[in-house]
This record gives sequence, C-alpha cells and structure tokens, in this order.
Amino acid sequence: MSRHLMPFGATVLDGGHTFFRLWAPQHEHVALALAPPGGAEQQHAMTRSASGWHQLVRDTPVASRYTFLLADGRRLADPASRSNPDGVHGTSEVIDPARYRWRHAAWPGRPWHEAVICEVHVGTFTEAGTFAAAAERLPDLAATGFSAVELMPVAAFAGERGWGYDGVLPFAPHAAYGTPDDFRAFVDAAHALGLMVFLDVVYNHFGPEGSVLHTLAPEFFQRDHTTPWGAALNFDAAESALVRDFFRHNAVYWIEEFQLDGLRLDAVHGMVDRSATHVVCEIAQALADGPGRTRQVHLMIENDANQAGLLARDHDGRPRCASAQWNDDFHHAAHVLLTGETQGYYVDFDAGDGPDAARHLARALAEGFVYQGEASTHRGGVPRGEPSGHLPPTAFVAFLQNHDQIGNRALGDRLSAPPHALEAMYVCLLLSPHIPMLFMGEEFAASTPFPYFCDFRAELAAAVSAGRRAEFAQAPGFGDEAACERIPEPGARATFDRARLRWSERGAPPHAQRLAFVHELLVLRRRHLIPRLAGAPVGGADRGSRGDAEDRFVRVSWRLPDGSLWRLFANFGDSPRAELVSRGTTVYERGTLRRTDELIAFAPGATLVSIATETPDPAPTQKGL
Repeated sequence: MSRHLMPFGATVLDGGHTFFRLWAPQHEHVALALAPPGGAEQQHAMTRSASGWHQLVRDTPVASRYTFLLADGRRLADPASRSNPDGVHGTSEVIDPARYRWRHAAWPGRPWHEAVICEVHVGTFTEAGTFAAAAERLPDLAATGFSAVELMPVAAFAGERGWGYDGVLPFAPHAAYGTPDDFRAFVDAAHALGLMVFLDVVYNHFGPEGSVLHTLAPEFFQRDHTTPWGAALNFDAAESALVRDFFRHNAVYWIEEFQLDGLRLDAVHGMVDRSATHVVCEIAQALADGPGRTRQVHLMIENDANQAGLLARDHDGRPRCASAQWNDDFHHAAHVLLTGETQGYYVDFDAGDGPDAARHLARALAEGFVYQGEASTHRGGVPRGEPSGHLPPTAFVAFLQNHDQIGNRALGDRLSAPPHALEAMYVCLLLSPHIPMLFMGEEFAASTPFPYFCDFRAELAAAVSAGRRAEFAQAPGFGDEAACERIPEPGARATFDRARLRWSERGAPPHAQRLAFVHELLVLRRRHLIPRLAGAPVGGADRGSRGDAEDRFVRVSWRLPDGSLWRLFANFGDSPRAELVSRGTTVYERGTLRRTDELIAFAPGATLVSIATETPDPAPTQKGL
C-alpha cells in the first residue's frame, strides 16, 4: 500500500468514492465542479465546518477532473492536487496512487554514508525532458559510480519550463515531465540499479504565478515576514498548526507514495519559525516515525545560516534532525582557490594569491563550515554560523558545482579552472569523507551552460528579465547595456534549450577523459573509503579531524569510524613541494599503491591520500591516486 492518507485534497476511498476536503476559512460557500472522464461537469455544494473546512464525498471514477468553485465564480485548482495534467491553471485530477504496481516495493534504501549524488534537472537532463527519458539515462549514472540521484523540484509550477523552485502545487508532479505514475516508474528504475532518489522540496514560499492559497487561505502566510522570493509561510503564528501539518504531510507523501529515499529542503533559513520545535525537525521526526521505521530515509537541508544544531547527532551517531547540509562554504572556498573570483559572497573567502582560500578549504574539509560565528564581510559584518567541528564529515554535502552556483552566474557558465588544479580539487571532493555531489554532466565536463530560465506570463516574465539584468549590472564585465545584452533572456525558449545536456559528448575528448577520471575516483571511494565510514562516527574532541594550509598546500586528516586515519594532501600552488608522510601508512598516488614513510614530492596539482590502520588495507581493484 503506497497511499498516504491526508486530511486535505482528494482521497480515493473503497467502493468508488472520493473524499474531497479543502481548508478555506475566508469563504462561506465553496462548490466542487466535478467531471468524470469523458463526461459532463456537475457542481456540488460542499459542507462547511466552523473551522473553515469544506468537504464532500462523491461517487467518483479515478481520472475525474475537478476544481473548487468560489461564490464569486472563480475556479481554483486543489492546493493538495496529486495531478494537474493541463498545468497549474487547469483542473485537478483524481489519482489513486495504489494502482501503480511497484517492481521493487521491498527496496530497503541505502545508508547515508554510501551516498554519491548527481543533481539532475528533469527538463534538461535529456532531449525529451521527461521522467521516462531520464530513466533511460540512469544506467549511465550507475556505471559512473553514482549511488544517488537528487532531482531539482518537480512540484507543479507555472508554464512548461523552469527550475522548479517557484512551485505552487506541492503535491502534483509537473505535468510537462509526465504523469505521477511516470515519476513512480523513474524511481522504480533507479532502485533496480541500486540508486537512491532524493527530491528537492520548497517550503519557504510559493511561486509568483498560479498559487491558489493566497485566495483560499491567506492564513498560510506571515504578515510580518517576507523572503527574497515572496511572502513567508506561516510556521509560528495563528493557524500555523495547520500550515505545519500541510508541509509535514507533503514530506511524508513524497516518500510514501513515490518510494523516495529522502528529501532536500530548500533554503530553510527562509522558513521563519520561532516555535520550540523548528518545523524542519518536526518534518524529520515525521519521516523517522513513518516510512523511516522500515527503510532508510534521509533528509538534507540548505541553510545559509550554518546552524549546526540542525545537524546534531545522538549518542549512536544518528541524526536528531537533518542528515546533512549542502555546504556552500566548501564550494565558495574551492571556487575562490580555483578561480580567484571575489565578487559577491566570494569576498568572504579571499582571493589574490590564494593562501586564505586554501586555509578556508582546509577548514571546510576538516570541520564542515568555514564560518562558525565569524563576522561576514558580505553581510556587513554580521556573524554567521555555529561551531561544526564536532560533527562527522558525512553531515556535509560537498560540491564544486550545482544549479545555483552555475545558474546564478550571468551566463550560466560552468566552472572553468586550470586543469591540474581542477583535477586536484576533484580528488579533494571525491576522496574526502564528506558526501560528494556533482551537477548533471559535470562528470563528463559537459559544455552546456545552465542559465536561469522560466516560462511565466508576459508581464511577470518582463519583470523577471529586468530584475536579472539589474542584478548583474554591477558584476565585472556587465557594466554597460551592450554587455547586459549577452545575459540570456530567462523566458526565451532558446535559453532553456541551451541547457539540455549533450550526451554524445561523453565519448569525445576531453569529455571522455574527465568521465574516466571521475569514474576512477569513485571506484577508489567505493573500495577504500566508504567501508571505513560505516558505523557510528567518532565525535567531539576525539574525532581527530585536522586541517591546515600553507602557500596553497592543503593537508587534512580525519579519524574514521573504523579507527583508521585518513589523510589528504593537495598542492594548489605553482611550485613543487616536498612533504613527509607518516611511517607505516598505505599511500595512493596516481598509478601506484605502496607503503611509505618517505618524503613525497608534490608537483603543482599533485594529490595524495594516505591511510593509517592497524589492519591490512584491501588490495585495490583499480590504480590509485
């Protein structure tokens, strides 16, 4: 049974009936406009309770279409619609999730420490841009060495194309990607290959076009808070209990009805909540008490505030709230070290000759956050973050590229850096104990950009375009009108089309060489590092993580759960350097595996990983680094 029971929406009952329930406390009269497949629409008055619930039970075939009809004649989609086949402005559809026959219903999930993530945007991952087409590419990801796919939001949003972070129907998969059963089939196909599937969800705002809750239930929104993306959601004021319930159900719904392995909560720093228990932790508890009782379920967050408390572990090393956070600090330090860019938030990570950026990278690798309460220049001297050195490295998702860090650039261009330095950074990313993530196509150095794109109606589309140009007017190289003309038009179909991956690149130079390199690193990770991460992490001062840098030479060490000492060395400088590696360790250099206690010569871009353990290291299945 993969049906999640909710107190709102359209719930299919036994005997061919459907229970329709809507919370619209500002409206005295709401009718249900209902049309069976191929039949004429009929309107039915709904019964209103004193607390603002409107409800009705009707004999309703699956796939019937319906809307809610207000007294003034307006027709609105169900805010808890499971499907809106004609888009967010169209009718909702009655769905019976139990009709899908899972091929891998007994999938138990995978432990978090095994995660190697590929972030995917369904619409541009393939030429067709559908769940079905994306499923056909999953064997390529599994063969490369990924163990998880993270989808950018698929909840229905306005128009056909977009990033998904402006969703307005949080229970309905975006119609342009396929049906709800197409999404289930995608997850089924992933599990057949041993791949976990995570989904980005947005609980900090609704999109600017197509949201019905502003009309139906303004109580969903805060009156005294806003976010950069729209009205803040009400998690702690009057009527907030129902709002929290709405999103708690949404989280469990995706896991139960689509058999997902976890979620990533977007920008939780935009979820204003002064309650005793933060809504993020309430969601985490609901997942643990629900589907998490019988299989592995994980929760990631994005949080600019660097609140280590949301990543806390219990005495057995299990997350009390979130499993991990996307670690922007790692990205920013690595990006500055590789490129020297200093604009915007990169100013907090220094640049120039790079020593400070290297020290920041070493701290991010060893302790997670770079900013653990220090003043942020980018934020006007306001302190940012909490101490994170007590957390295990698996509490952090590390990346060099993601949708934001590419798409929020003026041209949507991917990371470019000197090849030797970039290779060294990929060793730091893929052979550190952090959870690594690559953006789709990064594994083969895809040439396609990922600019911001959307498909809003004309007036809103013009405002978005003007806002984007104004945002980059102060950026280097875009200070005049002619330069700004190079910024891709967000609403243009061509901008979206340019973002589609070219899978044919995987077999051609230099893309094939990057793919082989990433695959080699992931084989080493799976063979030598992942088995050492199993078990409760070593906590507190005994964790043994250390990081330092000198003249762009980075050294980091981690005490792993199995007791071994994992050390990483990387030379990002322009000059050779010699380093003494501890006696009795197994060393992986490019093309060799050996025991050593000698002085190692590091050319620019050279890296080395060493393992000190009391038990013999297993023989590698492939050449080392």
